[in-house]
Amino acid sequence: MRVDVRPEMYRWALDRAGLDRETAAERFPRLDDWESGDRQPTFKQLEAFAARTYTPIGFFFLAAPPEERLPIPDFRTIGDRPPARPSANLLDTIYQCQQRQDWYHEHALRNGFDRVEVVGSLTTASPISIAARTMTAALDFAVESRGGGWSEALARLRDQAETLGVLVMISGIVGSNTHRKLDPREFRGFALVDDRAPVVFVNGADTKAAQVFTLAHELAHIWLAESALSDADLGGRPTPDVERWCNQVAAELLVPLERLRAEFNPETDRTRELDRLARLFRCSTLVVLRRLREAGYLNWQDFRTAYAGEMGRVMGLGGDGGNYYHAQPVRVSKLFARSVIASTLEGQTLYTDAFRMLGFKKTATFERLATELRVV
Repeated sequence: MRVDVRPEMYRWALDRAGLDRETAAERFPRLDDWESGDRQPTFKQLEAFAARTYTPIGFFFLAAPPEERLPIPDFRTIGDRPPARPSANLLDTIYQCQQRQDWYHEHALRNGFDRVEVVGSLTTASPISIAARTMTAALDFAVESRGGGWSEALARLRDQAETLGVLVMISGIVGSNTHRKLDPREFRGFALVDDRAPVVFVNGADTKAAQVFTLAHELAHIWLAESALSDADLGGRPTPDVERWCNQVAAELLVPLERLRAEFNPETDRTRELDRLARLFRCSTLVVLRRLREAGYLNWQDFRTAYAGEMGRVMGLGGDGGNYYHAQPVRVSKLFARSVIASTLEGQTLYTDAFRMLGFKKTATFERLATELRVV
């Protein structure tokens, strides 16, 4: 059985998935004929094409490509340009996190969990310094308690947020699919607000130091009770008041201005001093640069020039590989993983549903993960 599909739908699906046409043509030799209308795919071929482009197969029966809207406010500012159409990887990541959030919300209600107190406990009228101190105290994230490096600081901030009831998910891929890598140039993180299941997602393909700032920024959104998709760009001047407030609070939380003024040595080589201060505060050198600008050590033009140079220097990927049983709970949130496993063992959640939400298919993996997380 052959299926009648409008030619523009193939081009739209490839663009949505970020696939170049040459690569797709190798996998689907008849693609030229499909696009020209000289030949139509069989239903099985269309299923394979839909799977390869991460496109719901029903979309191919539409008269025109759909306009897919992000389900949360989009505060990204990619340079001076508006953000491009969201990729399939971004959309699927948000949808997966929303599904986990829905499950955890019901789990919290069923088990009588209290609402998460920090959600909505601040407003954009809250002074930056007071808001940052409030969050620092709640997260127990003073400079001296951040550990010996960026990875330790990120882990501590993540774990402290989860003790407050925030589900923190850090991943550089879509679900468990290592072939679908997330692009930090498209987005760095997002927040999904809920009074019992607040979620923060951090793009784990970014550098570890950058992830620390993104996590602090998205947590600020949780304190405001404002869902948002962010690029957490410190090099520009965000237009939305909410984004500007979250940037400022995250920067003050990580690099308190008074402490920076006491530590900064303007006579030292700037690159070495940036590296030293970044190690001290366990954050990105880009955060330190922004704080030096706010402390009055750099004018706007000097800051922009220095920021562009520093961005080029630190653009390595952090990645989130390593031991699967350590990485996977971080990808889906340790708090979420423990809750799903416990609920499954208690008979409240089906094993098939647990496998789907946690991203694997084998009972042995479930049992090993339960042991690693000390649920059993």
